[in-house]
Amino acid sequence: MAGDLPSISYMALYIVSASVVTDSRSATHWRLDQERGLVRPAGTEDVSDLLVGEGETTDPLLGILTRNTQSPWEDSNPGAIDGACSTCGKFGSGRISGQERLLKLESETTILTCGDAVNETQYDHLDGIAQRHKHKSHPEPEVAMIFKKTEGDEIDMNALEQNLRMTLDENPKSIAVYNQIGNFFRIRGNTFSAIECFRKALSLSPSNPDILLNLARVLFNLQYLDDAIHLTRRSLELQPPGQNCWLHHFTLGEILKAYGNYHEASIHFRHALDLNPSFLPARAHLQSLANPQTSSATVYTAVIISCLIVGVLICLWHSLDICHHTCGSPTRKTLRTVDWDRSRISIPSRVIRFKKV
Repeated sequence: MAGDLPSISYMALYIVSASVVTDSRSATHWRLDQERGLVRPAGTEDVSDLLVGEGETTDPLLGILTRNTQSPWEDSNPGAIDGACSTCGKFGSGRISGQERLLKLESETTILTCGDAVNETQYDHLDGIAQRHKHKSHPEPEVAMIFKKTEGDEIDMNALEQNLRMTLDENPKSIAVYNQIGNFFRIRGNTFSAIECFRKALSLSPSNPDILLNLARVLFNLQYLDDAIHLTRRSLELQPPGQNCWLHHFTLGEILKAYGNYHEASIHFRHALDLNPSFLPARAHLQSLANPQTSSATVYTAVIISCLIVGVLICLWHSLDICHHTCGSPTRKTLRTVDWDRSRISIPSRVIRFKKV
């Protein structure tokens, strides 16, 4: 009896295990909820629908798994990898290598610069150039006229930047390209990059009058008048004979007018009109200098100075009044009366005889 007990135990364990395996409630079935985008446990009615025939299923998730394992994989969008985007169609239908794609991406994201900054130029002693790291942004949209073919054209800054980048790649040491990139940064208001490009151009050609004029205009807009006058005079000195330098005279006239040297400014405005009679801004400056009017800044300055003088006088009067009340009137010492009685004064006999005579 005792020997049959182990066999009975094994048989009971076998029956329990078989019931667990064959019971559908002990297994967890999953189904894909396409409306909610979730995977959740299936109910009893869902489990009965999962198995339809032998080796067939209507469950979406299980169908994907069995299709990938039992049938060859098919790409629903074969061109997505080639173009890195199914809707862009940017790279065409052909495949390109990863290196070419990387080079194209770098060319589109590279920041436009004039390359490495130069160490020193002969104009670095000027304050406006020495303190170029401290300058604020100052856009100059009027500089876009340099890049316009006609007056009515509109400049696409992104396309212009791409063209300048390509031109710089083709001519990495071109002074003209550095000058154009500097003017491009003037339009954007990036004064530091503009000065760096002009410095690099001047390191290769220190006597280029056009680059000196552009740099002078940048410093003039930043109110470094002494530096701007120095560079503009230098650009006029370096002009080749026979060159029409009306713009240099006009720029120097503007700077001198802002500096307060009206007489010399009018001389340069006349030179600019002689070289370019149709240039109306020079004529307008000459008319304003010929008919000087009291500007609002002059009136404000006079009012401020008058207020300061009145304030100082009021403070002095108030301080004197306080001192008068606190200190009081000064007291004088009483003088002793001198007794001039002659009887008490000894007079020499000679003086007495002299008086009698």
